[in-house]
Amino acid sequence: MEETNIARICVPVCESRAIELRQAMTRAGEVADLIELRLDYLQGDELFKALSNLPALISGRTRPVIVTLRPAEQGGQREMDNLTRIIFWVEHFLYGKPHVDFADIELDLALLFMQREKEEGRELFNWNRVICSHHDFKGVPDNLRQIYEQMAATPARILKIAVQANDLTDCLPIFRLLEQARSEGREMIAVAMGQAGIATRILAPARGAYLTYGSQDDEQRTAPGQIGAVELREVYRVHKLNPQTEVMGLIASSVSHSLSKYIHNAAFEASGMNAVFIPFEVKDAAAFLRRMAHPRTREMKWNLRGLSVTMPHKVAVMEHLDWIDVSAREIGAVNTIVVEKDTLRGYNTDAVGFISPLREKGLSLRDAPCAVIGAGGAARSALWVLQQEGARVTLFARDVEKARPVAEKFGANCELLDGATFSDFDLVVNATPLGTRGEMEDETPALSSQLQGARLAYDLVYNPPETRFLREARDANCEQLNGLQMLVAQAAEQFRLWTGKPAPLDVMKEAVLRKL
Repeated sequence: MEETNIARICVPVCESRAIELRQAMTRAGEVADLIELRLDYLQGDELFKALSNLPALISGRTRPVIVTLRPAEQGGQREMDNLTRIIFWVEHFLYGKPHVDFADIELDLALLFMQREKEEGRELFNWNRVICSHHDFKGVPDNLRQIYEQMAATPARILKIAVQANDLTDCLPIFRLLEQARSEGREMIAVAMGQAGIATRILAPARGAYLTYGSQDDEQRTAPGQIGAVELREVYRVHKLNPQTEVMGLIASSVSHSLSKYIHNAAFEASGMNAVFIPFEVKDAAAFLRRMAHPRTREMKWNLRGLSVTMPHKVAVMEHLDWIDVSAREIGAVNTIVVEKDTLRGYNTDAVGFISPLREKGLSLRDAPCAVIGAGGAARSALWVLQQEGARVTLFARDVEKARPVAEKFGANCELLDGATFSDFDLVVNATPLGTRGEMEDETPALSSQLQGARLAYDLVYNPPETRFLREARDANCEQLNGLQMLVAQAAEQFRLWTGKPAPLDVMKEAVLRKL
Protein backbone atom coordinates (compact mmCIF):
# COMPACT_ATOMS: atom_id res chain seq x y z
CA MET A 1 0.00 0.00 0.00
CA GLU A 2 1.64 3.24 -1.17
CA GLU A 3 1.47 6.52 0.70
CA THR A 4 -1.83 8.09 -0.31
CA ASN A 5 -2.34 11.17 1.86
CA ILE A 6 -0.37 14.10 3.23
CA ALA A 7 -0.49 12.87 6.82
CA ARG A 8 1.96 14.73 9.00
CA ILE A 9 3.33 13.46 12.29
CA CYS A 10 4.29 16.18 14.74
CA VAL A 11 6.72 15.12 17.47
CA PRO A 12 6.79 17.25 20.64
CA VAL A 13 10.14 18.12 22.21
CA CYS A 14 9.64 18.61 25.94
CA GLU A 15 13.01 18.96 27.62
CA SER A 16 13.50 20.59 31.02
CA ARG A 17 16.91 22.13 30.19
CA ALA A 18 17.71 24.50 27.32
CA ILE A 19 21.02 22.82 26.53
CA GLU A 20 19.17 19.60 25.64
CA LEU A 21 16.86 21.14 23.04
CA ARG A 22 19.09 20.97 19.97
CA GLN A 23 19.90 17.27 20.38
CA ALA A 24 16.27 16.49 21.16
CA MET A 25 15.16 18.32 18.02
CA THR A 26 17.65 16.31 15.96
CA ARG A 27 16.26 13.05 17.37
CA ALA A 28 12.70 14.17 16.78
CA GLY A 29 13.52 15.12 13.20
CA GLU A 30 14.42 11.51 12.44
CA VAL A 31 10.78 10.40 12.84
CA ALA A 32 8.81 13.65 12.53
CA ASP A 33 7.30 15.66 9.72
CA LEU A 34 7.02 18.62 12.09
CA ILE A 35 8.52 19.35 15.51
CA GLU A 36 6.72 21.04 18.39
CA LEU A 37 8.95 22.93 20.83
CA ARG A 38 7.12 22.74 24.17
CA LEU A 39 8.89 25.62 25.89
CA ASP A 40 6.58 25.36 28.92
CA TYR A 41 8.48 22.19 29.93
CA LEU A 42 11.66 24.23 30.52
CA GLN A 43 12.19 24.72 34.24
CA GLY A 44 12.62 28.15 35.79
CA ASP A 45 15.23 30.32 34.08
CA GLU A 46 15.89 27.62 31.48
CA LEU A 47 13.10 29.22 29.44
CA PHE A 48 15.02 32.49 29.15
CA LYS A 49 18.22 30.64 28.20
CA ALA A 50 16.33 28.93 25.40
CA LEU A 51 14.75 32.17 24.20
CA SER A 52 18.13 33.90 23.93
CA ASN A 53 19.25 31.13 21.60
CA LEU A 54 15.95 30.66 19.80
CA PRO A 55 16.96 32.17 16.41
CA ALA A 56 20.03 29.92 16.17
CA LEU A 57 18.06 26.93 17.39
CA ILE A 58 15.32 27.44 14.82
CA SER A 59 17.72 28.24 11.97
CA GLY A 60 19.29 24.80 12.31
CA ARG A 61 15.98 22.98 12.06
CA THR A 62 15.50 20.06 9.67
CA ARG A 63 11.71 20.11 9.99
CA PRO A 64 9.10 22.88 10.36
CA VAL A 65 8.83 23.95 14.00
CA ILE A 66 5.79 24.80 16.11
CA VAL A 67 6.51 26.83 19.24
CA THR A 68 4.17 26.27 22.18
CA LEU A 69 4.14 27.88 25.62
CA ARG A 70 1.15 26.20 27.24
CA PRO A 71 -0.03 27.57 30.62
CA ALA A 72 -0.73 25.08 33.40
CA GLU A 73 -4.46 25.83 33.48
CA GLN A 74 -4.69 24.70 29.86
CA GLY A 75 -2.71 21.50 30.30
CA GLY A 76 0.80 22.93 30.15
CA GLN A 77 3.71 22.61 32.53
CA ARG A 78 4.32 26.23 33.49
CA GLU A 79 2.44 28.50 35.87
CA MET A 80 1.97 31.84 34.11
CA ASP A 81 -0.36 34.79 34.30
CA ASN A 82 -1.79 36.30 31.14
CA LEU A 83 0.66 39.19 31.16
CA THR A 84 3.63 36.80 31.06
CA ARG A 85 2.08 34.94 28.15
CA ILE A 86 1.38 38.14 26.24
CA ILE A 87 4.91 39.46 26.77
CA PHE A 88 6.36 36.18 25.51
CA TRP A 89 4.51 36.33 22.20
CA VAL A 90 4.99 40.09 21.77
CA GLU A 91 8.75 39.84 22.21
CA HIS A 92 9.36 36.67 20.24
CA PHE A 93 6.67 36.43 17.60
CA LEU A 94 4.83 39.68 16.98
CA TYR A 95 5.81 42.45 14.62
CA GLY A 96 7.03 40.15 11.88
CA LYS A 97 9.75 38.30 13.74
CA PRO A 98 10.18 35.17 11.58
CA HIS A 99 11.91 32.84 14.04
CA VAL A 100 9.37 30.00 13.87
CA ASP A 101 7.18 28.31 11.31
CA PHE A 102 4.12 28.12 13.55
CA ALA A 103 3.03 29.46 16.93
CA ASP A 104 0.41 27.55 18.93
CA ILE A 105 -1.55 30.32 20.63
CA GLU A 106 -4.50 29.53 22.89
CA LEU A 107 -7.90 30.90 21.93
CA ASP A 108 -8.09 33.37 24.83
CA LEU A 109 -4.83 35.03 23.73
CA ALA A 110 -5.80 34.98 20.07
CA LEU A 111 -8.93 36.94 20.95
CA LEU A 112 -6.86 39.45 22.95
CA PHE A 113 -4.48 39.94 20.03
CA MET A 114 -7.39 40.41 17.64
CA GLN A 115 -8.79 43.09 19.92
CA ARG A 116 -5.39 44.80 20.11
CA GLU A 117 -5.09 44.78 16.31
CA LYS A 118 -8.53 46.34 16.09
CA GLU A 119 -7.54 49.07 18.55
CA GLU A 120 -4.23 49.83 16.79
CA GLY A 121 -5.75 49.54 13.34
CA ARG A 122 -2.98 47.34 11.99
CA GLU A 123 -1.92 43.72 11.76
CA LEU A 124 0.52 42.85 14.54
CA PHE A 125 1.84 39.57 13.20
CA ASN A 126 1.47 36.98 10.51
CA TRP A 127 -1.70 35.00 11.29
CA ASN A 128 -0.69 32.57 8.56
CA ARG A 129 1.78 31.17 11.08
CA VAL A 130 -0.74 30.82 13.92
CA ILE A 131 -2.36 27.67 15.26
CA CYS A 132 -5.30 28.80 17.39
CA SER A 133 -5.88 26.12 20.03
CA HIS A 134 -8.36 25.06 22.69
CA HIS A 135 -7.91 22.20 25.18
CA ASP A 136 -10.33 20.52 27.57
CA PHE A 137 -8.85 17.81 29.79
CA LYS A 138 -12.16 16.95 31.48
CA GLY A 139 -14.27 15.82 28.57
CA VAL A 140 -16.16 16.99 25.51
CA PRO A 141 -17.75 20.37 26.33
CA ASP A 142 -21.41 20.85 25.47
CA ASN A 143 -20.53 24.03 23.59
CA LEU A 144 -17.83 22.44 21.41
CA ARG A 145 -19.46 23.68 18.22
CA GLN A 146 -19.60 27.24 19.58
CA ILE A 147 -15.92 27.03 20.54
CA TYR A 148 -15.12 25.97 16.99
CA GLU A 149 -17.13 28.87 15.55
CA GLN A 150 -15.29 31.28 17.84
CA MET A 151 -11.93 29.92 16.67
CA ALA A 152 -13.02 29.96 13.03
CA ALA A 153 -13.74 33.68 13.40
CA THR A 154 -10.04 34.34 14.05
CA PRO A 155 -7.58 34.89 11.17
CA ALA A 156 -5.46 31.93 12.35
CA ARG A 157 -4.37 29.64 9.55
CA ILE A 158 -4.92 26.43 11.54
CA LEU A 159 -7.48 25.63 14.23
CA LYS A 160 -6.73 23.07 16.93
CA ILE A 161 -9.19 21.44 19.33
CA ALA A 162 -8.17 18.75 21.82
CA VAL A 163 -10.68 17.29 24.27
CA GLN A 164 -10.61 14.37 26.68
CA ALA A 165 -12.44 11.26 25.47
CA ASN A 166 -13.99 9.25 28.29
CA ASP A 167 -15.56 6.76 25.90
CA LEU A 168 -14.99 5.91 22.25
CA THR A 169 -18.23 7.63 21.25
CA ASP A 170 -16.62 10.90 22.41
CA CYS A 171 -14.63 10.70 19.17
CA LEU A 172 -17.78 11.38 17.15
CA PRO A 173 -17.86 15.18 17.68
CA ILE A 174 -14.15 15.34 16.79
CA PHE A 175 -14.73 13.59 13.47
CA ARG A 176 -17.72 15.89 12.85
CA LEU A 177 -15.55 18.97 13.42
CA LEU A 178 -13.00 17.69 10.92
CA GLU A 179 -15.77 17.18 8.39
CA GLN A 180 -17.12 20.68 8.99
CA ALA A 181 -13.66 22.26 8.75
CA ARG A 182 -12.95 20.43 5.51
CA SER A 183 -16.27 21.55 4.02
CA GLU A 184 -15.46 25.15 5.00
CA GLY A 185 -11.92 25.01 3.66
CA ARG A 186 -10.33 25.47 7.10
CA GLU A 187 -7.15 23.66 8.11
CA MET A 188 -7.66 21.89 11.41
CA ILE A 189 -6.07 19.67 14.02
CA ALA A 190 -8.63 17.72 16.05
CA VAL A 191 -7.75 15.24 18.78
CA ALA A 192 -9.66 13.21 21.35
CA MET A 193 -7.18 12.64 24.16
CA GLY A 194 -6.95 9.55 26.36
CA GLN A 195 -6.99 5.85 25.50
CA ALA A 196 -10.58 6.15 24.28
CA GLY A 197 -9.50 8.74 21.73
CA ILE A 198 -6.75 6.77 19.99
CA ALA A 199 -8.90 6.38 16.86
CA THR A 200 -8.74 10.13 16.23
CA ARG A 201 -4.94 10.14 16.39
CA ILE A 202 -4.76 7.40 13.75
CA LEU A 203 -7.66 8.25 11.43
CA ALA A 204 -7.78 12.07 11.63
CA PRO A 205 -5.06 12.70 8.99
CA ALA A 206 -6.97 10.57 6.47
CA ARG A 207 -10.06 12.64 7.27
CA GLY A 208 -8.37 15.97 6.60
CA ALA A 209 -6.54 16.84 9.83
CA TYR A 210 -3.45 18.98 9.26
CA LEU A 211 -1.35 16.75 11.52
CA THR A 212 -1.39 14.19 14.30
CA TYR A 213 0.90 14.18 17.32
CA GLY A 214 3.28 11.31 18.06
CA SER A 215 5.75 11.09 20.93
CA GLN A 216 9.44 10.15 20.70
CA ASP A 217 8.95 7.71 23.59
CA ASP A 218 6.71 7.09 26.61
CA GLU A 219 8.49 9.72 28.71
CA GLN A 220 8.03 12.37 26.02
CA ARG A 221 4.23 12.17 25.82
CA THR A 222 2.62 15.57 26.17
CA ALA A 223 -1.01 14.42 26.31
CA PRO A 224 -2.90 11.33 27.50
CA GLY A 225 -3.31 8.67 24.83
CA GLN A 226 -0.50 10.03 22.65
CA ILE A 227 0.96 7.28 20.44
CA GLY A 228 4.63 6.92 19.59
CA ALA A 229 5.63 8.47 16.27
CA VAL A 230 7.34 5.27 15.13
CA GLU A 231 4.21 3.27 15.96
CA LEU A 232 2.03 5.71 14.03
CA ARG A 233 4.28 5.36 11.01
CA GLU A 234 5.22 1.67 11.12
CA VAL A 235 2.34 -0.10 12.88
CA TYR A 236 -0.66 1.99 11.83
CA ARG A 237 0.91 3.35 8.60
CA VAL A 238 -0.92 6.68 8.94
CA HIS A 239 0.78 8.03 5.81
CA LYS A 240 -0.93 5.33 3.77
CA LEU A 241 -4.47 5.62 5.12
CA ASN A 242 -7.27 7.33 3.21
CA PRO A 243 -11.07 7.65 3.40
CA GLN A 244 -11.41 4.29 1.62
CA THR A 245 -9.25 2.42 4.17
CA GLU A 246 -11.02 -0.57 5.67
CA VAL A 247 -11.06 -0.32 9.46
CA MET A 248 -10.96 -3.24 11.86
CA GLY A 249 -10.63 -2.86 15.59
CA LEU A 250 -10.58 -4.31 19.06
CA ILE A 251 -13.32 -3.34 21.50
CA ALA A 252 -12.35 -3.79 25.14
CA SER A 253 -12.57 -1.97 28.45
CA SER A 254 -8.77 -1.65 28.45
CA VAL A 255 -6.58 -1.90 25.36
CA SER A 256 -3.15 -0.96 26.67
CA HIS A 257 -1.72 -4.51 26.79
CA SER A 258 -3.29 -5.91 23.62
CA LEU A 259 -1.00 -7.38 20.95
CA SER A 260 -3.75 -7.58 18.32
CA LYS A 261 -2.74 -4.29 16.69
CA TYR A 262 0.70 -5.70 15.88
CA ILE A 263 -0.67 -9.01 14.59
CA HIS A 264 -3.40 -7.68 12.32
CA ASN A 265 -1.62 -4.60 11.00
CA ALA A 266 1.39 -6.73 10.07
CA ALA A 267 -0.98 -9.10 8.27
CA PHE A 268 -2.70 -6.27 6.38
CA GLU A 269 0.67 -4.82 5.34
CA ALA A 270 1.98 -8.20 4.18
CA SER A 271 -1.22 -8.78 2.19
CA GLY A 272 -1.02 -5.38 0.50
CA MET A 273 -4.39 -4.34 1.88
CA ASN A 274 -5.66 -0.82 2.39
CA ALA A 275 -6.72 -1.66 5.94
CA VAL A 276 -5.86 -0.78 9.52
CA PHE A 277 -6.55 -2.35 12.92
CA ILE A 278 -7.16 0.03 15.83
CA PRO A 279 -7.67 -0.70 19.55
CA PHE A 280 -10.96 0.86 20.69
CA GLU A 281 -11.44 1.47 24.42
CA VAL A 282 -15.17 0.99 24.94
CA LYS A 283 -17.14 1.29 28.17
CA ASP A 284 -20.64 0.98 26.72
CA ALA A 285 -20.66 -1.66 24.00
CA ALA A 286 -24.33 -1.09 23.15
CA ALA A 287 -23.79 2.63 22.57
CA PHE A 288 -20.69 1.99 20.46
CA LEU A 289 -22.41 -0.59 18.26
CA ARG A 290 -25.44 1.64 17.79
CA ARG A 291 -23.69 4.98 17.26
CA MET A 292 -20.48 3.95 15.49
CA ALA A 293 -20.62 0.37 14.21
CA HIS A 294 -24.01 -0.70 12.90
CA PRO A 295 -24.44 0.35 9.25
CA ARG A 296 -28.09 1.25 9.81
CA THR A 297 -27.59 3.49 12.86
CA ARG A 298 -23.97 4.71 12.88
CA GLU A 299 -23.41 8.45 13.16
CA MET A 300 -20.24 8.69 11.07
CA LYS A 301 -19.15 7.62 7.63
CA TRP A 302 -16.27 5.18 7.76
CA ASN A 303 -15.37 1.88 6.17
CA LEU A 304 -15.69 -0.27 9.30
CA ARG A 305 -15.39 -3.93 8.27
CA GLY A 306 -14.94 -5.92 11.45
CA LEU A 307 -14.30 -6.04 15.17
CA SER A 308 -12.43 -8.20 17.61
CA VAL A 309 -14.26 -8.38 20.94
CA THR A 310 -12.72 -9.12 24.30
CA MET A 311 -13.67 -8.86 27.95
CA PRO A 312 -15.98 -7.61 29.25
CA HIS A 313 -18.03 -7.29 26.04
CA LYS A 314 -18.09 -10.83 24.60
CA VAL A 315 -21.55 -11.59 25.98
CA ALA A 316 -22.97 -8.06 26.03
CA VAL A 317 -22.59 -7.54 22.26
CA MET A 318 -24.67 -10.57 21.33
CA GLU A 319 -28.10 -8.99 21.73
CA HIS A 320 -27.10 -6.20 19.36
CA LEU A 321 -26.09 -8.43 16.43
CA ASP A 322 -28.25 -9.38 13.46
CA TRP A 323 -26.89 -12.93 13.13
CA ILE A 324 -24.75 -15.21 15.30
CA ASP A 325 -22.84 -18.31 14.22
CA VAL A 326 -24.03 -21.59 15.78
CA SER A 327 -20.78 -22.25 17.64
CA ALA A 328 -20.73 -18.72 19.09
CA ARG A 329 -24.34 -19.09 20.18
CA GLU A 330 -23.63 -22.42 21.86
CA ILE A 331 -20.51 -21.06 23.55
CA GLY A 332 -22.49 -18.03 24.65
CA ALA A 333 -19.85 -15.49 23.66
CA VAL A 334 -18.82 -13.57 20.53
CA ASN A 335 -15.23 -12.49 19.98
CA THR A 336 -15.50 -11.49 16.30
CA ILE A 337 -17.94 -9.24 14.47
CA VAL A 338 -18.12 -8.92 10.69
CA VAL A 339 -19.84 -5.97 9.06
CA GLU A 340 -21.64 -7.44 6.07
CA LYS A 341 -23.73 -5.05 3.97
CA ASP A 342 -26.12 -3.49 6.50
CA THR A 343 -25.79 -6.17 9.19
CA LEU A 344 -23.51 -7.17 12.05
CA ARG A 345 -22.63 -10.88 12.20
CA GLY A 346 -21.10 -12.56 15.24
CA TYR A 347 -18.58 -15.41 15.45
CA ASN A 348 -16.32 -17.04 18.01
CA THR A 349 -12.80 -17.78 16.77
CA ASP A 350 -11.51 -18.62 20.25
CA ALA A 351 -12.68 -22.18 19.66
CA VAL A 352 -10.52 -22.52 16.55
CA GLY A 353 -7.67 -20.85 18.37
CA PHE A 354 -7.97 -23.16 21.37
CA ILE A 355 -7.89 -26.45 19.48
CA SER A 356 -5.24 -25.59 16.85
CA PRO A 357 -2.13 -25.92 19.08
CA LEU A 358 -3.50 -29.08 20.69
CA ARG A 359 -3.88 -30.66 17.27
CA GLU A 360 -0.35 -29.59 16.39
CA LYS A 361 0.84 -31.47 19.46
CA GLY A 362 -1.12 -34.52 18.37
CA LEU A 363 -3.00 -34.74 21.66
CA SER A 364 -5.97 -37.11 21.46
CA LEU A 365 -8.89 -35.66 23.40
CA ARG A 366 -11.55 -38.35 22.96
CA ASP A 367 -12.30 -39.77 26.42
CA ALA A 368 -9.27 -37.86 27.76
CA PRO A 369 -9.64 -36.47 31.30
CA CYS A 370 -9.37 -32.67 31.00
CA ALA A 371 -9.53 -29.91 33.59
CA VAL A 372 -10.58 -26.33 32.87
CA ILE A 373 -9.91 -23.70 35.53
CA GLY A 374 -12.27 -20.73 35.36
CA ALA A 375 -15.85 -20.14 34.28
CA GLY A 376 -15.68 -16.99 32.14
CA GLY A 377 -15.74 -16.40 28.40
CA ALA A 378 -12.39 -18.08 27.70
CA ALA A 379 -13.47 -21.12 29.72
CA ARG A 380 -16.70 -21.38 27.75
CA SER A 381 -14.81 -21.67 24.47
CA ALA A 382 -12.50 -24.33 25.90
CA LEU A 383 -15.42 -26.28 27.36
CA TRP A 384 -17.32 -26.20 24.06
CA VAL A 385 -14.30 -27.48 22.10
CA LEU A 386 -13.57 -30.23 24.60
CA GLN A 387 -17.21 -31.28 24.53
CA GLN A 388 -17.11 -31.42 20.71
CA GLU A 389 -13.92 -33.52 20.89
CA GLY A 390 -15.50 -36.03 23.28
CA ALA A 391 -13.26 -35.30 26.27
CA ARG A 392 -14.24 -35.99 29.89
CA VAL A 393 -14.15 -32.54 31.42
CA THR A 394 -14.13 -31.15 34.94
CA LEU A 395 -14.54 -27.44 35.55
CA PHE A 396 -12.71 -26.04 38.57
CA ALA A 397 -13.77 -22.72 40.09
CA ARG A 398 -13.55 -20.81 43.34
CA ASP A 399 -17.33 -20.28 43.33
CA VAL A 400 -18.82 -23.68 42.53
CA GLU A 401 -22.43 -22.55 42.75
CA LYS A 402 -21.82 -19.81 40.22
CA ALA A 403 -19.79 -22.06 37.93
CA ARG A 404 -22.04 -25.14 38.02
CA PRO A 405 -24.56 -23.87 35.40
CA VAL A 406 -21.65 -23.22 33.02
CA ALA A 407 -20.28 -26.72 33.59
CA GLU A 408 -23.66 -28.36 33.12
CA LYS A 409 -24.25 -26.49 29.87
CA PHE A 410 -21.18 -28.18 28.39
CA GLY A 411 -21.63 -31.59 30.02
CA ALA A 412 -18.78 -31.10 32.49
CA ASN A 413 -18.42 -31.89 36.17
CA CYS A 414 -17.80 -29.01 38.55
CA GLU A 415 -15.44 -28.99 41.52
CA LEU A 416 -13.94 -26.51 43.95
CA LEU A 417 -10.56 -25.11 42.87
CA ASP A 418 -9.20 -24.56 46.37
CA GLY A 419 -7.23 -27.65 47.38
CA ALA A 420 -7.78 -29.42 44.04
CA THR A 421 -5.18 -31.78 42.57
CA PHE A 422 -4.75 -32.48 38.86
CA SER A 423 -2.69 -35.67 38.88
CA ASP A 424 -5.32 -37.63 36.94
CA PHE A 425 -5.69 -35.18 34.05
CA ASP A 426 -4.12 -35.31 30.60
CA LEU A 427 -4.83 -31.60 30.09
CA VAL A 428 -5.10 -28.74 32.58
CA VAL A 429 -6.26 -25.41 31.13
CA ASN A 430 -5.91 -22.05 32.84
CA ALA A 431 -8.84 -20.07 31.46
CA THR A 432 -8.58 -17.33 34.09
CA PRO A 433 -6.68 -14.03 33.75
CA LEU A 434 -4.36 -15.01 36.60
CA GLY A 435 -0.76 -14.52 35.50
CA THR A 436 -1.49 -11.74 33.00
CA ARG A 437 1.20 -9.06 32.80
CA GLY A 438 0.52 -6.34 35.33
CA GLU A 439 -1.07 -6.62 38.75
CA MET A 440 -1.87 -10.35 38.39
CA GLU A 441 1.50 -11.36 36.92
CA ASP A 442 2.68 -13.25 40.02
CA GLU A 443 -0.59 -15.12 40.52
CA THR A 444 -1.42 -18.68 39.47
CA PRO A 445 -4.54 -20.84 39.73
CA ALA A 446 -2.47 -23.92 40.66
CA LEU A 447 0.87 -24.70 42.30
CA SER A 448 3.40 -27.33 41.24
CA SER A 449 2.24 -29.60 44.06
CA GLN A 450 -1.26 -29.58 42.57
CA LEU A 451 0.00 -30.23 39.04
CA GLN A 452 2.15 -33.27 39.84
CA GLY A 453 1.17 -36.13 37.52
CA ALA A 454 -0.70 -33.98 34.97
CA ARG A 455 0.44 -34.42 31.37
CA LEU A 456 0.02 -30.97 29.73
CA ALA A 457 -0.57 -27.54 31.26
CA TYR A 458 -2.16 -25.10 28.79
CA ASP A 459 -2.28 -21.42 29.77
CA LEU A 460 -4.58 -19.25 27.68
CA VAL A 461 -2.73 -16.17 28.97
CA TYR A 462 -0.25 -15.08 26.30
CA ASN A 463 1.42 -12.06 27.86
CA PRO A 464 3.91 -12.83 29.35
CA PRO A 465 4.75 -15.93 27.28
CA GLU A 466 5.86 -17.79 30.40
CA THR A 467 3.42 -17.28 33.24
CA ARG A 468 3.75 -18.39 36.82
CA PHE A 469 1.25 -21.19 36.06
CA LEU A 470 3.60 -22.54 33.39
CA ARG A 471 6.60 -22.25 35.70
CA GLU A 472 4.71 -24.24 38.32
CA ALA A 473 3.89 -26.82 35.62
CA ARG A 474 7.54 -27.06 34.62
CA ASP A 475 8.51 -27.68 38.24
CA ALA A 476 5.92 -30.47 38.29
CA ASN A 477 7.47 -32.02 35.12
CA CYS A 478 4.39 -31.26 33.01
CA GLU A 479 4.52 -30.28 29.36
CA GLN A 480 3.67 -26.60 28.89
CA LEU A 481 1.75 -24.71 26.25
CA ASN A 482 1.29 -20.94 26.38
CA GLY A 483 -1.46 -18.82 24.87
CA LEU A 484 0.55 -17.37 21.98
CA GLN A 485 -0.37 -20.08 19.50
CA MET A 486 -4.03 -19.75 20.42
CA LEU A 487 -3.80 -15.97 20.04
CA VAL A 488 -2.35 -16.25 16.55
CA ALA A 489 -4.71 -19.04 15.46
CA GLN A 490 -7.84 -17.18 16.53
CA ALA A 491 -6.51 -13.97 14.93
CA ALA A 492 -5.87 -15.83 11.68
CA GLU A 493 -9.49 -17.01 11.65
CA GLN A 494 -10.63 -13.43 12.30
CA PHE A 495 -8.53 -12.25 9.37
CA ARG A 496 -10.20 -14.85 7.13
CA LEU A 497 -13.69 -13.85 8.24
CA TRP A 498 -13.02 -10.13 7.71
CA THR A 499 -11.19 -10.36 4.40
CA GLY A 500 -12.16 -13.67 2.83
CA LYS A 501 -8.44 -14.40 2.41
CA PRO A 502 -6.11 -16.88 4.12
CA ALA A 503 -4.05 -15.22 6.83
CA PRO A 504 -0.24 -14.86 6.55
CA LEU A 505 0.41 -16.99 9.64
CA ASP A 506 4.18 -16.65 9.66
CA VAL A 507 3.92 -12.86 9.53
CA MET A 508 1.43 -12.84 12.39
CA LYS A 509 3.60 -15.10 14.55
CA GLU A 510 6.68 -13.01 13.86
CA ALA A 511 4.82 -9.82 14.81
CA VAL A 512 3.89 -11.27 18.21
CA LEU A 513 7.31 -12.67 18.98
CA ARG A 514 9.03 -9.45 17.93
CA LYS A 515 6.87 -7.45 20.33
CA LEU A 516 7.29 -9.85 23.23
